[in-house]
Amino acid sequence: MQRLIFDHDYTQPPEQVFAYLSEHENLADVFGAKITRLNDGTDGNRNGVGSARELKVGPAPPFEETVTEFVPNELIVYEVTKGSPIKDHRGEMRFTAEGTGTHLHYEISFTGKLPGLGPIIAQGLKRNVAKGLANLGPNID
Repeated sequence: MQRLIFDHDYTQPPEQVFAYLSEHENLADVFGAKITRLNDGTDGNRNGVGSARELKVGPAPPFEETVTEFVPNELIVYEVTKGSPIKDHRGEMRFTAEGTGTHLHYEISFTGKLPGLGPIIAQGLKRNVAKGLANLGPNID
């Protein structure tokens, strides 16, 4: 199992950071992927539980992610639900107030479907997500 952990601090309050990162289309900046919203949440929140997105990274086939837990301004949990070369995937973003800003704790875990594939995917994902999170600050309004 691969496990990636990202911790990043933003000057904006949790409400702003959460609002930005919960919007599916904005995750293109984090993952370096083309993202298409497939459907809105079934819990009364546009980006809440049941909302889904399609991600297309480079030449790889697209895959789908679905939000499974959603607590406004605090927590987003999602998993890959279709079409990926990984299994047992879980992504969790926790938003915590730090002074007037926000601390984001983001964990991604998964297993490659083929031997040796997990570490290769983890390496690219780690690079893209770390860079994407570091560059988000000015985009969050």
